[in-house]
Amino acid sequence: MGAEDANMLVAVEFEVFGEVQGCFFTKYCKELAEELRICGWIKNTKNGTIVGKIQGTKPHVDQMIDWLSKTGSPGCKIQRCDLTNWQYLSRLDYNNFSIRF
Repeated sequence: MGAEDANMLVAVEFEVFGEVQGCFFTKYCKELAEELRICGWIKNTKNGTIVGKIQGTKPHVDQMIDWLSKTGSPGCKIQRCDLTNWQYLSRLDYNNFSIRF
């Protein structure tokens, strides 16, 4: 990965499937996002999944995707994480990371 990749801003939407509600998934995700300086949002859906949008530098977004796909919050069971609408950004659309209801 080149230096320009490290500063490249990307955005992606995600949906996490499995037993991911009722285990503070959104709270842990927000904490990690803030640590990685990721912007965007996350929320529970009515059909038991978790959806959101993340934006930040490519390495941090990749770390976040890894967490969303494999790690998650303690006690959750992730089946899969679908990623859609990859975009390169000239600047971030959000200035923080929020949990939506």
